[in-house]
Amino acid sequence: MRADRLISILLLLQNHGRLTTRELAARLEVSERTIHRDMEALSASGIPVYAERGTSGGWVLSEGYRTDLTGMKPEEMQALLLAHSSSLLGDLGLGGVFEHAFQKMLAAFPERLRGEAERVRQRIHIDGAGWHQSADRLPDLPTIQEAVWQDRMLRFDYRREDSAVERIAEPLGLVAKSSIWYLVARVEGEMRTYRISRIRNAQVLEKSFQRPDSFDLALYWERSTEEFKANLPRYPARLRFQEAALPRLAQQRYLKLIHMMPAEQGWIEAAAEFNTLESACEILLGYGSLARVMEPLELRDRVLLEAEAMVELYRG
Repeated sequence: MRADRLISILLLLQNHGRLTTRELAARLEVSERTIHRDMEALSASGIPVYAERGTSGGWVLSEGYRTDLTGMKPEEMQALLLAHSSSLLGDLGLGGVFEHAFQKMLAAFPERLRGEAERVRQRIHIDGAGWHQSADRLPDLPTIQEAVWQDRMLRFDYRREDSAVERIAEPLGLVAKSSIWYLVARVEGEMRTYRISRIRNAQVLEKSFQRPDSFDLALYWERSTEEFKANLPRYPARLRFQEAALPRLAQQRYLKLIHMMPAEQGWIEAAAEFNTLESACEILLGYGSLARVMEPLELRDRVLLEAEAMVELYRG
């Protein structure tokens, strides 16, 4: 459409300062004659655009002129704001850089989009650091998203292992951890996190609520994640494993290797932290002869018992 092309011309001139007719035609994939007609239309509408003659000439905007028209649709702005992952940027040491860049981008938005940009950022946070992939079914996610977007109370049933409870909550935001979605909400004055795949019968209520002025979704998620990790059960052990097993061991969700040192040729010895005796046994069985438990004795016995049972099963 011509209106989109005129906007594109303005943005190109703002970003590049000076462009020739040929350069504009090539970028916009139109003829040079079309560019001349577009320039006449811009000038007739009051845009201070003019042509500079000479070998280094081209089309320019009057000095100091900038339009607040970005041509960015609300959906495009939302996609841009949600495209980053704070965890991945943090791994690269770019977390602070992104925050500065975001503030600059926010300042460049037209006034009508600036409030919407912050609104999006405070309601949906994408955490791309994966724990594991999931095929969760999310039939209630659209309803929950509607309540988050409209700042309205939400009623839902939350399934636990063998029961379900009803909750009436103030839905503050959505968080995606890898492919798993969570609802961050305030219930009876306390912050709670709910896995959305366990939510059923979600209903947006007529009653609205006031969002806490100091609430920051990304900061809350970061702190609650650290608290969750700190409260996980710990089961210490000492392992000896072949170097070839190290890349796989380092990727284990419920295993932390510390104080690694060479043992004998091709082997490494390390202190380790599992979550439980059961999970430690399950993990180590998957490495066969590549890993050996040095201590504690109960873990050695459990692995041996399971290994003997497997041998007996296959021999039988």
